[in-house]
Amino acid sequence: MIMAKDKKVLVVGSGGRCHAIVDAFSRSERVEKIYCAPGNAGIAEQAECLPISATDIDALISFALEKGIDLTVVGPEAALAEGIVDRFRDKGLRILGPTREATRIESSKEFAKELMMKYDVPTASYKVFSEFDPAWEYVSSRPLPAVIKYDGLAAGKGVVVALTYDEAETALRSMLLDKEFGSGKVVIEDFLEGPEFSFMCLVNGRKVYPLALAQDHKRAFDGDKGPNTGGMGAYSPVPFVTEEIRKTSLDTILQRVADAMVDEGVEFTGVLYGGLILTKEGPKVIEFNARFGDPETEVVLPRLTSDFYDFVEAVVDGRPFEPEWNDKACLGIVMAAKGYPGSYSKGSVIKGLEDGDKKVFHMGTSLDAEGNLVTAGGRVIMVIGEGDTLAEANEKALEAVGSIKCDNLFFRRDIGHWSL
Repeated sequence: MIMAKDKKVLVVGSGGRCHAIVDAFSRSERVEKIYCAPGNAGIAEQAECLPISATDIDALISFALEKGIDLTVVGPEAALAEGIVDRFRDKGLRILGPTREATRIESSKEFAKELMMKYDVPTASYKVFSEFDPAWEYVSSRPLPAVIKYDGLAAGKGVVVALTYDEAETALRSMLLDKEFGSGKVVIEDFLEGPEFSFMCLVNGRKVYPLALAQDHKRAFDGDKGPNTGGMGAYSPVPFVTEEIRKTSLDTILQRVADAMVDEGVEFTGVLYGGLILTKEGPKVIEFNARFGDPETEVVLPRLTSDFYDFVEAVVDGRPFEPEWNDKACLGIVMAAKGYPGSYSKGSVIKGLEDGDKKVFHMGTSLDAEGNLVTAGGRVIMVIGEGDTLAEANEKALEAVGSIKCDNLFFRRDIGHWSL
């Protein structure tokens, strides 16, 4: 049966993952109109952008009701933590995302660790501190590296892997005394060794729908050097993760956590993101997020050959669905503002995006008064390369990056080095 192309969707957010979600909806045989709030300059080429903040839930609800939105997908964690899903559901609006309470799997590192310990989900040992002195005493008495995490939302930047005691002390002072991310606790974990990978699943209660695997690169510079960022690039698939490891990760981590959330009375519906690490003992959890990963979404969704609307609708309804993926490799390189993840300037003109056949997801862009595309964030654009192999995808991405001109952008040249 051919379905009518009459669905209206709303994507909440403005970053690269939201551009990838909009792009996936644009390929659907069922979607007639895409709205994005607030969107960005790149998203505006595929959706109607709205002057509504991602956390202005009242305005978003009014718009969804007025326009008869059939389905809403939430990008950023801040909107989820504000309870957008609870509010939309109260109005009878269909939305993909966890409730405010279920979002604690991301918004509280302590909640996530307690859940994992209770349900025997493999992860690092840890301790929680709310004051600087006992936290510093604990870290300074132990071997390095020390993994220090802010117990709350920090836009992907609240994690420090301290290689020296000076770095550890600085991180603890920043989080507990200077309250860089707000008032909160820190979780101090044992350091785990091995390659990391991202395993995202769509979830409805005990039903888990796995997505293709990806690997993110958090460090700012080549060779995995420099400070942690929100992500400087990603690729999919991940060759070093065998089918056996993937299945073990699904069964002992993602499915087990989905079941645990139901058993705890905080049923999870939405995107359960597992940030995993492949240790000598097997896969273990580094962190959970309650939404699509950024930049992983930008290399995973382009590989989806199933209709994205059909997929999301099935998850929201709790129906069976087997997503299908192409065999292509997809690799993305983030071009970020110089200074990121620290302070950086905005408003630098970007040229060259229109030259050739480039696939680019906009992360932090806008148009200036003259209509020029300019930088408007720390991570600015993500340039995608696709090929039969990761090496081919990497070559195409680097070639495309080389044709983009902006004096204020930097990027990594070694995305995918774990698998190339």
